[in-house]
Amino acid sequence: EVQLVESGGGLVQPGGSLRLSCAASGFTFSNYGMSWVRQAPGKGREWVSGITGGGRTTGYIDSVKGRFTISRDNAKNTLYLQMNSLKPEDTAVYYCAKHKSIFYSQTQFDTWGQGTQVTVSS
Repeated sequence: EVQLVESGGGLVQPGGSLRLSCAASGFTFSNYGMSWVRQAPGKGREWVSGITGGGRTTGYIDSVKGRFTISRDNAKNTLYLQMNSLKPEDTAVYYCAKHKSIFYSQTQFDTWGQGTQVTVSS
């Protein structure tokens, strides 16, 4: 059974940092692209960042470029999102999502985690 379990969310002040993790199981992790997607209160889900299976290629939504870094450790079957210089508008539930191939995209997702809440507030 494919499982994705996020952790690392919490309450942080503006300008602070958080590191999200997503532990994957039930599939060959390195064979699949992965993404982080967020959903703010009252809004739809928004793709944030993606990474290919080997980790060589990444992509970001414009609003997080230069602040967020996606990475993966294929030996540990874990996806990460380092979030720096956090802003109140980053407040959302953050989900990790698996793609159907070694590549990532902004719309084609195969499996979702349960999400972790990130709240940026003073």
